[in-house]
Amino acid sequence: MAVGPDTLPELKPVDGFRIGIASAGIKKPGRRDVVLMEVCEGASVAGVFTKNAFCAAPVTLSKKHLASGAIRYLLVNTGNANAGTGEQGMADAVRCCDAVAELAGVAREAVLPFSTGVIGEPLPVDKIVAVLDDAKADLNDNNWLNAAHGIMTTDTRAKAACEQFEYQGKTVTLTGISKGAGMIMPNMATMLGYVATDAAVPQPLLQQWLSRAADRSFNRITIDGDTSTNDSCILVATGRSGVSIDAESSESADLFVAALNRIMLNLAQAIVRDGEGATKFVEVRVEQAASVEEALQVAYTIAHSPLVKTALYASDPNWGRILACVGRAGVQNLDLNALEIYLNDVCIVEKGGRAAGYTEEQGQAVMDGEEILIHVVLKRGDVRESVWTTDLSTEYVHINADYRS
Repeated sequence: MAVGPDTLPELKPVDGFRIGIASAGIKKPGRRDVVLMEVCEGASVAGVFTKNAFCAAPVTLSKKHLASGAIRYLLVNTGNANAGTGEQGMADAVRCCDAVAELAGVAREAVLPFSTGVIGEPLPVDKIVAVLDDAKADLNDNNWLNAAHGIMTTDTRAKAACEQFEYQGKTVTLTGISKGAGMIMPNMATMLGYVATDAAVPQPLLQQWLSRAADRSFNRITIDGDTSTNDSCILVATGRSGVSIDAESSESADLFVAALNRIMLNLAQAIVRDGEGATKFVEVRVEQAASVEEALQVAYTIAHSPLVKTALYASDPNWGRILACVGRAGVQNLDLNALEIYLNDVCIVEKGGRAAGYTEEQGQAVMDGEEILIHVVLKRGDVRESVWTTDLSTEYVHINADYRS
């Protein structure tokens, strides 16, 4: 189940970045579940990771290796998270990096490992190592779509995006993929995501822009309020386009940041659209707030509410549930008579109660749609923020009840 058309743009190759896919059968025989990504020498690599204290062994190792310098390979496996696996999990992640390093003739620290799947089970290292030759032989720069399928777990569709812009007669490309459908809640990137560009960007600037873009995209989505142990998002800049961006304030920087923000938001919203059991794609927008924190506080209170999410699934315009969320969000000195709440452009609450012109038929017409805007106007300032979420369906329960079977 997913919301919106299952269409992807043409995924342009990024010079200096190659991908290979192999089948290790980690969880299902024949499943292409190992993805190897090769980064050209001299590329810049940035990353953001989960803030879950029980972060997986590959997350800990990737953060360590990323800080050490030149990255040449990314290794991804699905079907097993290698999280909650203690010292053995770390040893297994190191062994995977060593195997790639030996195969490619690079240092262990040049390899970033990533895992996604069931938590608490030993990583089947032998299966992964056994297919690395196949993955390396498959390396090419036009494998983005296969990789998007290769990193999926409970996802029902691949998630990918591509952006290009022209600068001084040269074309800059950004292409990316992500995965995620459940265990989605902001506290970094809430999924796995990989974006590569052929622009040249110094690593500190690349890290800064990635962190900001993640905060405005992957840190603005929630499906079930659960922050995963394995969340990681990587941005690679190969420099092969001939366009060098080394100043934060410049025309080329403005073009690049705008393209990066678009691709990251596209990938993040694709996760929401494919949320486990989702039948609705919902934007919760709060404006005229006094601060970013206040706006997000109200937005997430609504987006996380099981009562609101089940009403969305039932297409029930039970606006009292939304009103109650705004009231319990913890906003100090909230003027109930000033604020307004809307479903799309239909005002449902004003002057402290039900809007005078509101009818049940108007609310029902909005709730019957697949895409819904819950819009809260606090009238306390000029800050506007949005988060994106889904409904909570019976299918979500079935998927997660049967996840390990």
